[in-house]
Formats: sequence, structure tokens, C-alpha cells
Amino acid sequence: MRSFRFPVQSRLGQALVLMALGISALGGCSTLQSSDSTLLGLITPYRIEVVQGNVLTQEQVALVKPGQTRAQVRDVLGSPLLTDSFHGNRWDYVFTIRRQGTEPQQRQVVVYFDGETLKSIQGAESLPAEREFVNSIDNAKAPRNPKPLVLTPEQLKELPVPVQAAAPASAPEGAVRTYPPLERS
Repeated sequence: MRSFRFPVQSRLGQALVLMALGISALGGCSTLQSSDSTLLGLITPYRIEVVQGNVLTQEQVALVKPGQTRAQVRDVLGSPLLTDSFHGNRWDYVFTIRRQGTEPQQRQVVVYFDGETLKSIQGAESLPAEREFVNSIDNAKAPRNPKPLVLTPEQLKELPVPVQAAAPASAPEGAVRTYPPLERS
């Protein structure tokens, strides 16, 4: 049987083909990611946190009542993310957040005006309370074995007795300096 040998130029071609196959195989690794964004359970890629818009809570929207002026609404809710020149009676407050370790969130509240006074608010019923919102974006894990904050009476008895400091000398050692008065007499 006859053996087949590659010339030197085709070995370079083979190396390029193998590199291209390796790169394309690594590009396919993105399909191996699990739902918690880890690559093969070992590597967690960095994902930038994206926060856009105004955070609105139930407590904020409860302060806004029909009949208030645009300035009063802006003072409570902040400037709207979207104002449309074709729909001057409508302000859109949109909020989105994508934070690693938490579910992405998107909310939209539309405020309608009749001239310069507030007419109605749409989408406010789906807003979370402030505490609920903070809990939904908090991705800090609680420690598994939290340390106690207060010592038990047995632990207090085990503490070493504090050493009494020596009494200070009654008179300073060395030459005593005198200074001129700070104010004129």
C-alpha cells in the first residue's frame, strides 16, 4: 500500500484548516451555556448591568393625583423618559434593568394630561412597592453560617480580664515652656 505525504505548503494549509475548525468549535460554546449563565459550569462571563429610565414605585405614584400640574407630576415622578411632540398630552415613564443574577425587569407607566393638569395614569397597578423592588434586584447571597451578634453569658465569662492602665505621672518631666498670650491685654 502506498503512503500519502503532504508537502510543506499543504501542512501550513492543514494548520490553518485545523485552527479555523477550532475557532468555529469555540464559537459554538455559547450554545452550551445553562440558564444561570455559566459556561460548562465553570466560568461565568461578565454581563454589564443595564439600567434605563425612571424607577417608579407604588409609593411614588400614590402621591400623584388627577388635577395636579405638569410641574407637580415632574417633581414627584421625575422627568419622563419619552415625550412625543405629536402627543403633547402624554408622558411615558419606561424602566428596564438587566442585572446579573436577577431576572430582567421592564415597566411602563403612561401619564395623560388635559392641558396642563393630570388626567389619568395608566400602568401604575403593576408597579412594585419600594421594598419589593429592592428585594427583586438584590442579588447578594445571605451567608450560610452567620456569626452571632451578641455574646452569650458563657462567652462573656471566657473573655480575658482587661488590664488596668498605669496611673499617669502627676507632674510632667522636663523643662516647662511658657507661651505668650494669644490676645493682647
